[in-house]
Amino acid sequence: MQKKKASADELIALILHGIEEVKGLDINLLDLREIENTVCDYFIICNGTSNTHVNAIVSSIQKTVSKSSKDKPWHIEGADNAEWVLMDYVNVVVHIFQKHIREFYDIEGLWGDAKMTVVESSYNQ
Repeated sequence: MQKKKASADELIALILHGIEEVKGLDINLLDLREIENTVCDYFIICNGTSNTHVNAIVSSIQKTVSKSSKDKPWHIEGADNAEWVLMDYVNVVVHIFQKHIREFYDIEGLWGDAKMTVVESSYNQ
């Protein structure tokens, strides 16, 4: 069976599953579609507890998405120091932070006009 490119909703679900597989923390989904001049439709933001955990989240997202669809990130940035890794799936951009870096840059505050959904994890934190 040939893999097909996932819709935005399917891609979001796969990314969220990848994050949850390795217990990514504080997951938020920002819907940017009603904001003018945005670079994408959605941001998914989460954090890990260390460089190793951030890299594990990145790896899990890549494996989960590529296993179910032919989507690959167009670009990945920040994997070398793993404090803030950006995964660009074109219409969905994933930000994986270490907690102190996430608090410093406050992406949710910068995009305060976006509709934000807090994603409840299926595991206890």
